[in-house]
Amino acid sequence: MPLDGWKENLFQRYLTWKCRPARIRRHLRTTLPGSLPAGVEKTADRRKIRAAAVQVKLNLHKSPLQFADEMHRRVREAVDEGAVLVAFPEYNNLPLLGLLPGIEQMEESYREKAISPGKTHADEDKQQEDIKLTDVFHYMSPAVKPLVDAVFSSLAEAYKIYIMAGSYTLADNGSVVNRSFLYGPSGKMLGSQDKVHLLPIEEEWQLKRGDNFNTYDTTIGRLALPVCMDATYFETFRILEQNETDIVLLPIANQEEYNYWLALRGIWPRVQESRLYGVKSALVGSIAGLTFTGKSGIYAPLELTPEKDGILAEVKPHDREAMAVADLDLEALHELRHNDPWRDKNPALYRRYFPEIYLYK
Repeated sequence: MPLDGWKENLFQRYLTWKCRPARIRRHLRTTLPGSLPAGVEKTADRRKIRAAAVQVKLNLHKSPLQFADEMHRRVREAVDEGAVLVAFPEYNNLPLLGLLPGIEQMEESYREKAISPGKTHADEDKQQEDIKLTDVFHYMSPAVKPLVDAVFSSLAEAYKIYIMAGSYTLADNGSVVNRSFLYGPSGKMLGSQDKVHLLPIEEEWQLKRGDNFNTYDTTIGRLALPVCMDATYFETFRILEQNETDIVLLPIANQEEYNYWLALRGIWPRVQESRLYGVKSALVGSIAGLTFTGKSGIYAPLELTPEKDGILAEVKPHDREAMAVADLDLEALHELRHNDPWRDKNPALYRRYFPEIYLYK
């Protein structure tokens, strides 16, 4: 890796020190409100669970405190709307690339030279050296992971809500994973999920794929947090449905020109097939030669939406900051599942065919 010189190691230590949890928590304490909500564990109404899907516009942050303030601002907006469940997008660590010196020059290089995604070039007057984004993600992990944990655990505890913090590309035993996180009202991290289905560019970056789907029991239902491309495939949601998931929290960052019909390949049809709620949060904007588009939204089976279209709330812009807010009724969902004549239940068939269908030799 080209980021292993003494200067890089020294700056990594400096970056980790700047992002230290004690500093972040101390800063947030000065900005958090003095009067806090009562707490969803005591007040959760399973017929009215208000969720917020945050759409983040990608802007580089030059300070970890700036990142903390931005995440706090978006959480506070959701809480002001009454949300007890807040979801952030995929690649929520990309704004933190602003902590690296020379990032503006790298961005200018991409704009002018249209360099292939995933790599950057040093000053043209010097010997050129390629640096993969994977190397950068690995390099920044010692600072990013504690920062993320300090920010979202503090916010979840302060507002007594559940936060799906989005996904982050982090070092894991010598590899790099795309991992989402869930925090509860106590401030504790309840769990995480590694992306199982990788994009071609993530394959090029040699990200390590996940190999299972996790679910988490909470006071507002059973939650799951697969990542972006995982929702493209029917099997993901069949697994989650069989595990009696109530709400799927899906962080996305679609690397494509926005097309409404192409975007439908994801969570909307999966929700209709699997009879659960879906909360999708999108990252939008451009960085390092990559452009992300999407629309945050909250989805439900057709029967549980006012217009019978499967949409409880969806933002209008695909390229700007926004937020979708809607109420989820778990009792209505469970009643629909119980009485749904079209819900497929044939465990004998699954046991007979599924192992053979999905067995790779």
